[in-house]
This record gives sequence, C-alpha cells and structure tokens, in this order.
Amino acid sequence: MGKLVFGMMQSLDGYVDGTSDTLEFPPPGAALGRHFTDHIRGVTGCLYGRRIYEIMRYWDDDRPEWDAADHDFAAAWRAKPKWVVSRTLSSVGPNATLVAQSVDAFARRIKKDVEGEIDVAGPALAASLTELGLIDEYRLYFRPFVLGGGKPYFAGARPPLEIVAVDRVGEDAVRLTCVPS
Repeated sequence: MGKLVFGMMQSLDGYVDGTSDTLEFPPPGAALGRHFTDHIRGVTGCLYGRRIYEIMRYWDDDRPEWDAADHDFAAAWRAKPKWVVSRTLSSVGPNATLVAQSVDAFARRIKKDVEGEIDVAGPALAASLTELGLIDEYRLYFRPFVLGGGKPYFAGARPPLEIVAVDRVGEDAVRLTCVPS
C-alpha cells in the first residue's frame, strides 16, 4: 500500500514560495541538497500539481553550470515515475503521466496499487488531497527566511495534526513531521 507524503520547504511564516513566478528561496546548501537527493531516491514516485511540476522540469535536461551534486539529484529525480495533476497541460515530459481525471479516484488507486512512499508536492494539490483525507504524513521543512506573502504550505484545509518528529536537516532547515490526528 502506498503512503502519500506532502513535504515542501517553507519560510518561517509558512509560505512555500513568494508572489513571483519563481521560487524565492536560496538554493539548499550541500547537506540539505544531499538530504533531498537521498529522499527522492527513496520514494516510489512523485505526485505533482502543475506549477510545481513545471518548476521541477528544470531537472529534465543537464546544464553546464551544474556540479556533481546537481547531476546526482537530476539522475535520481529523472528515474522516478511522476504523476502530474493538471486540467490545463496537454502533455508532460519523460517518465511522467498526465492525470486529468478525478484526483480523488487516481490518488486512491495509487495508494492501493503502488507500494511505498509517494511524494506529494504543490500546495493546491495537497489541499485537495487533505480535504479528501488522503495525505498520510506532512513534512514541513522550515528555513530561516520570511517571505511575507505568497503560496502558503496549507493552501486550503487545515487538518488536526500530531507531531511525530522534529529534526534538523542540513545547514539551515528544521523538519517537522506530522500525521493527521
């Protein structure tokens, strides 16, 4: 059985990005970068909303400015199946499947049919899945930045949660792990 886990970096004031079309966080340092590379290696697949998928497509093509850690993350990310929930996209990139049908039915099906952890990214998608009671775990990665506005981590439903772990990750992040109570 699959486990849907919504985890994203966020500012101290609860935003996953600012008000512009690009993320406003500085890139993670080496240790936090390794953490996310190890994380992506460990997941079964990724369930994305349209906007976060379009941002993550950055990793589809090698870039000359990348270092070894960037290449390592890109290889791990490319290897994972990705399911992209969108009503506006007509196609998606390599190793990705477009989900234009009911997100409810699709999420229930992959939870039943796919073994392991499924990374959920995108606050609007996570809000829909939260309202349906389908998110099994929330991982809030707080970084010491204040954005003052933008897209909040909890973009809709605010579920009652229980903290199950708190740990420092990398140079400048704290991960708060919660489950629905």
